[in-house]
Amino acid sequence: MFPLSARLGIDLGTATIVVFMEGRGIVLREPSVVAVEMPGRRLLAVGEDARQMLGRTPGNIVAVRPLRSGVIADYSITRDMLAHLLRRACGRKMIFFRPLVVICVPSGATNVEKRAALDAARSAGAREAIPIEEPMAAAIGAGLPISMPGGNMVVDIGGGTTDIAVISLGGIVVSDSVRVGGNDLDEAIIRHVRRVYSLDIGERTAESIKITIGSAARLEQELEMPVRGRDVVTGLPRTVHVTSMEIREAMADVIYRIVERVKAVLEATPPELAADIVERGITLTGGGALLRGIDRVLSVETGIPVHIADDPISCVARGTGYVLQHVHKLRSHVEFSPAAF
Repeated sequence: MFPLSARLGIDLGTATIVVFMEGRGIVLREPSVVAVEMPGRRLLAVGEDARQMLGRTPGNIVAVRPLRSGVIADYSITRDMLAHLLRRACGRKMIFFRPLVVICVPSGATNVEKRAALDAARSAGAREAIPIEEPMAAAIGAGLPISMPGGNMVVDIGGGTTDIAVISLGGIVVSDSVRVGGNDLDEAIIRHVRRVYSLDIGERTAESIKITIGSAARLEQELEMPVRGRDVVTGLPRTVHVTSMEIREAMADVIYRIVERVKAVLEATPPELAADIVERGITLTGGGALLRGIDRVLSVETGIPVHIADDPISCVARGTGYVLQHVHKLRSHVEFSPAAF
């Protein structure tokens, strides 16, 4: 019916937005950051260009993250960001043919939060927006045999939420969503550096520390790195050295909360599916899966093998691509709009 219109899958993540185009694969992967000029909230930059401005803007420019805990915190900025990304992905074709969009929402999102995501996509230029729960998309993108009669467990650790689900026969049997993710790890690092070293650091520095030396489990060789920030007492720039051991301790509470929710989902899983999971293992997706040792911690705490998906950051977006190609097979598991609301 719309042969010339683009068909897009969007992983609308708290930390990163990934756009999948049918026939081309992943075409965009940008940080979920927008720079706007005040007053008037005129859009200046989106994605990596805006992320470079975090903590470095003059008074009339604000760099913000319009998504919090996996859902929209600022509707108008999110709409403008999506419009910008849709134009980049579709090019001139969008002038004449509005794209069909499959958009991911956390499994724990309320109907109001789901509706906000769908409305933002339509207002941004989509002719229709179809929601799919993130753990389902993550399982599809990770290549799990979700249509088979057997238990598949996926843990998607994103920037703002961690979605956990047990899937069998193409449907979610047990799921949970905790609003804890990579951003909470960054905030834990910021608090630790301020408390121990009396040094203020920003989000980008905290994320760099997490990526460079952060770990969930003990390392064979502990790491160290210099960290620059502003001294809380003197207000002057200062450099300190932090170790992977202290950063691991700083992040321990956040990791513990994720582990406890995984255990709770396992406890609620029917025995036959639990037996399948013991055999097949747990699959980790999302950016949080890249934290060193997170798979080992989960495996030790649950007694179940844990596997990290190939390219875990792209799993959800790849899953939306499958939905675009096989949406007729998934109609009983995908919540179509607007009738569903």
